[in-house]
Amino acid sequence: MAASQATSAEPRRGLSARIVLGRVFAPVPSEFVLIASTALLLTGFGLTMVLSATTASSMAAGQDPYVALLKQAIFAAIGIPLMFIASRMPVLFWKRIAWPALIFAVLFQLTVFTPLGVSADGNRSWIYIFGLQAQPAEFLKLALAIWMGAVLARKQPLLHKARHAFIPVIPVTLIVVATVMAGKDLGTTMILGLVFTACLFFSGVRLRLFILPVAIGLAGVAFFVFTSPDRMRRITTFAGSDCLAQYYGNCYQTLHGIWGLASGGVFGLGLGNSKQKYDWLPAAANDYIFAIVGEELGLIGCVVALALFTLFAVGAFHVIRKTRDPFVRTVAGGITIWIVGEALINIAVVLKLFPVMGVPLPFMSQGGTSLVAVLVGCGILLSFARSLPARTSAPTGTLAR
Repeated sequence: MAASQATSAEPRRGLSARIVLGRVFAPVPSEFVLIASTALLLTGFGLTMVLSATTASSMAAGQDPYVALLKQAIFAAIGIPLMFIASRMPVLFWKRIAWPALIFAVLFQLTVFTPLGVSADGNRSWIYIFGLQAQPAEFLKLALAIWMGAVLARKQPLLHKARHAFIPVIPVTLIVVATVMAGKDLGTTMILGLVFTACLFFSGVRLRLFILPVAIGLAGVAFFVFTSPDRMRRITTFAGSDCLAQYYGNCYQTLHGIWGLASGGVFGLGLGNSKQKYDWLPAAANDYIFAIVGEELGLIGCVVALALFTLFAVGAFHVIRKTRDPFVRTVAGGITIWIVGEALINIAVVLKLFPVMGVPLPFMSQGGTSLVAVLVGCGILLSFARSLPARTSAPTGTLAR
């Protein structure tokens, strides 16, 4: 009797093992492949450009020419596994951590006002810990998208009413923004506003209800611009017609960025051959790394970077279009607009289409916190791609009518 029970248990164990392996190695959707591949390619592209843009300044300072690359590679080595770990999490997991994630992100942001905080260019937006510099506000962008998705999805049937659409999302978002603006970081604040607006839009809030949050946002931006001499200087420089007259003043960075792009031509000067990175272009490895891409790799390199961001957006928008879950649609929309919108704003600044804002180029700018946050955001998109409904095909042998 015992022998027969053991014999019957063996097939059951074998069957469950095959089921588990089948789930692990099941084919992934095309959206998963598109998002993951473009994220990895952009990260590799960014590491190459960070190395190229920082070797000259590192050697001039008597440092190892690979020190900046190694720091960025450490964050990439952290972010890429986190991306694939996040991709294995079920949608229910992201719903459950919405509140804890936002609370943690806000508390992490508040560390910039502790002795760990570091100020640069008039902003107090960084912390220095264990020999590395981090920008906590990067995780606020991600946490805000997840939290808004959870709140708006739960209130989905009531979003046609203003009080349900805006409470508690507007008060909580204002608190989040206040923690960033206390450090005078208007660029990150505007990206948070972009995430907020995208989540409202993709959750299905009626367009007429956007008047109030948009008016609050524009009024806030105007107030912070007009009350800051530095921000007013950037706006007047951008609006000014004769930038060459201010070469040694406000237009120095802008002009060198444009000259770097222009000197690259179609094919570029060659990888590593930038002239602007030799202390001519400020923030060459950070906010203006796209200028180095254009100078060294030319128009072709710029088109490749834009094509990768476009493919990333295509994969992400397919997730938004195909999902039936309002939580997935809202969070995916917020993350996609954050990453793609930030990239477009950064490139527009380099092209002098926007005033200088201090916004990084996702995946590519030097900055480990931004890279890790963006890769985790991609992991969430991959998790959502796994949750998409399977395609159904007509049974074999049936005729289309």
